[in-house]
Amino acid sequence: MLASLFAVLAPVFIVAAIGYGWARKGHSYPTDFIARVVMTIGTPALVLSTLSRTQLDPAAFTSMALACVLSMFAMAMIGLLLSKVFRQHWRVLVPAFMFPNTGNMGLPISLYAFGDQGLALAVAFFLTLSLFQFTLGLALSGGAASFKDLLRNPIIISLALAMPIIFFGLQLPRWLINTVDLLGGMTIPLMLLTLGVSLASIRLHHVASGMLQGGLRIVLGAAVGWLIGLALGMQPLAHAVLVAQCSMPVAVFNYLLAMRANQSPEKVANLVMCSTVLSFAWLPVVLAALM
Repeated sequence: MLASLFAVLAPVFIVAAIGYGWARKGHSYPTDFIARVVMTIGTPALVLSTLSRTQLDPAAFTSMALACVLSMFAMAMIGLLLSKVFRQHWRVLVPAFMFPNTGNMGLPISLYAFGDQGLALAVAFFLTLSLFQFTLGLALSGGAASFKDLLRNPIIISLALAMPIIFFGLQLPRWLINTVDLLGGMTIPLMLLTLGVSLASIRLHHVASGMLQGGLRIVLGAAVGWLIGLALGMQPLAHAVLVAQCSMPVAVFNYLLAMRANQSPEKVANLVMCSTVLSFAWLPVVLAALM
C-alpha cells in the first residue's frame, strides 16, 4: 500500500517541488505566459483528449457534476459559518472553501491514483467547478463577472465541445485526437510546475490561523465529499474521485482573484500555502482509505 501511495503522490510532489525550487533559486519563469498557455490551449486539449479516449457514461458525468455543485455549496455554508467563528470577512473564507485546487493537483492525483477513467471523472468535476469559479467565484471575491468573458473562456468552450462526445458518443477524427493528445500531454506537468512557482511567491502571515483554517478546509472537504457520494449512491470509483477532489487544498486561483479585487489577498495566500502544505500529509491518508 505504501509503495502504491508513493507511486501516486511522488510525481505530483516532485514536479511541484521542482517548480518551487526553480523560483526560489531566482530563475526566470514566465508564469503569466505559461498560465495562459495552460488555460487557453493545454487544458481544453486535455479535456477533449481525456473524454475522447475514455468511455464516460453520460449518467456518470451528470452525477459527478451534481456532486460537485452540492459539495461546493455545502462548503460555502461551512465557510460562511467559520467566517463568523473566526471573525473574518466572508469574502475570504467562502470562496476559499468553495473552490479547491482540482486543476493543478486534483487532475494529476486522480490520473495517477485512479487511471484514465478516474481522470475522466475528475475532468467532469473540474469543468463544473470552473464554470462556477469563473462566474460566481469572481463575484464572491469582489470582482465583476462578465457573461461575455465566460463565453470566450477556452475551458468553458471545451466543455461545450465535450458535451456531444459524452452524450451522443461522437468520435473525433484521428488527426484531431492525435493533436489534442499531444497538446493535452503538456498540461499536467506545466500545471504542477506553475503550482510550485506560485507557492514560492506567496508569503505567509499568521501561520497558526492559516494552518487551522486550511486544515479544516481539506478535512471537512473530504467529509462533505464522502457524505454527498453516499447520498447520491455513486459507484465506488466515482465516489473515490469525488472524495479526492473535495480533499484538495485551496486553489491558487482564489489568491489571484483576491489580488484582483484587493480583498485581503495576504489572508487568502495564507490559506493557499497552509492548506497545500497540510495536504502533503492529508492526501496520503485519504488515498489510503480510497484505493
